[in-house]
Formats: sequence, C-alpha cells, structure tokens
Amino acid sequence: MPRMSNGTLLYVTDLGYEARGRRYCDEDIWLSGRLREEFDVALCHPRDAATLMGRFDAVVVRNSGPVIHYREAYEEFRAAARAGGVRVFNPLSGKGDMSGKGYLLDLFREGYPVIPTVARREDFGALPAADAYVVKPVLGADSVGLRFVNRAALDGVDPAGMLVQPRIPFAYEVSFYFVGRSFQYALYAPHPEARWVLEPYQPTAADLEFAQRFVDWNALPHGIQRVDACRAPGGELLLVELEDLNPYLSLDRVGEKEREGFVRAMAASLRELVASPRPRPRPE
Repeated sequence: MPRMSNGTLLYVTDLGYEARGRRYCDEDIWLSGRLREEFDVALCHPRDAATLMGRFDAVVVRNSGPVIHYREAYEEFRAAARAGGVRVFNPLSGKGDMSGKGYLLDLFREGYPVIPTVARREDFGALPAADAYVVKPVLGADSVGLRFVNRAALDGVDPAGMLVQPRIPFAYEVSFYFVGRSFQYALYAPHPEARWVLEPYQPTAADLEFAQRFVDWNALPHGIQRVDACRAPGGELLLVELEDLNPYLSLDRVGEKEREGFVRAMAASLRELVASPRPRPRPE
C-alpha cells in the first residue's frame, strides 16, 4: 500500500565534501533516508539548489559544506529563495553563522556570555590579556583562514573582514543541539586537542539556560541550531558560535533514543513548515 506523503523536500547536501574528523555524507544518507519515510525527498548539490528548488514544497539545507567554497552560488540561492517565496529549512532569517560571525560582536557588546570579540584596531586594547589571540574571518568556517598571534604581533593585524578574540584555555567544548527552540541532546569533547572525538554530555539546568538564551535570541520558527560553547577557566560557559546554517549533528555519537527523538522532532518541524504559508516574496 503506498504511503501518504507529507510533502516534497529538496535536501541540499554535498556528499563529496571532505571534513576533518567526520563524514558528512554518512549522516545525510541516513537522515534523508529516515525523512523519506514520510516525505518525498530528492538530494542535490548546493550549486544546483537555486535551479531545482521551485519544484518542491520546501528546501532542507544540510551538510553542504562551508559556503565560502561556493559563495556566488549560495548568494544566488538566497536571493532566488527570497524572491520566490521558497520555504527553507533553516529559514533565511537566521542571525547566527548563516549571516557571518559578526553577531559575536553584537552579542559581546550587549553583555551576552560570549568570548570577547572585537573587529577594530582601536578596540584591541579592550581584550583581556592572553598568551595568544585568535584572528578569524567574519565569513569563515571550519577554521579556514584562522590563525593565532601573540600580543606583540596583534598591533600588526589588519582587522578588515576579521574578528579578534583572546585564545581561551578552556577545559572542554560542548555543543547543544536544538530543533526549533526545543533542546534535543548535547555532546562534548573532553579532550581539547581532539575536537571531534565527541561523547554524550548531560547538561545542568544552568547549561540549558545558557544555550536556550541564544536560541531564543535567534528566534527561528523552524530548523536546526547548534550552540557551541567552551568551559572557561572560571567555570562559566562562553559562546563560541551559533551555527544556524548547516550544523553537523554528530548523530553517530548519540544513543538510539536521542537519535530517534531528533528524527521525530525534525520531521514534525518540517511538517509544520510545509503546511505553513509560503514566505512573502522579498526581492533583494
């Protein structure tokens, strides 16, 4: 007996993208297969999304790699999706990494618990003393273009298009995964030198309050977000980044209960998106 479909999805992924320490393609093959249980799903490369998306009820942007590798195609996709009133998962209104890392400046100025971040030479002196400083592109991803400098070399840094932060001697990094504004699971890297060797993490109430604050700030009605943080020397959590474009989910690192719960939450969010009115066309 044919199953009833809840809609058609264009699942955007780059199955050939090589990431350090993990295999994006395995996750997308598995996840798109699970979504196919109740949706009609077609996979496409990010360079083809703008051409194909008009034939589907919604576009799901997943492990498509850093957009810096196909910036022109990505901007074409965004413009066409806005102009055509296309439903996109995640919606293109995200204020996190989807729009570059400039939000870290805004959050720092507004007093949110983030790693101190500046982008102007005259603000370098406001950074706390550190053994080294991180210089990274506003539009960077996957550590592309990131470098470390000592305090003496900081004055020679050209801040154009860059962000500058102190290098925090953190105890570990931890990531909180959300569908919509609902928490799903957390993972952490107990050994800082092995960033992608992740283990399940049991967050405290304070940890969840920390992560929820950023998800609520971003205010996405649908989609997947990953709040990446580090445990600072004083014991507090500091935001590293808010990934709201195509966060890798590390589903192979969680238990079956968490994995199944995530699939159910994602499918429910997609059903709501497909059933919602199309966004009003907004030519850029």
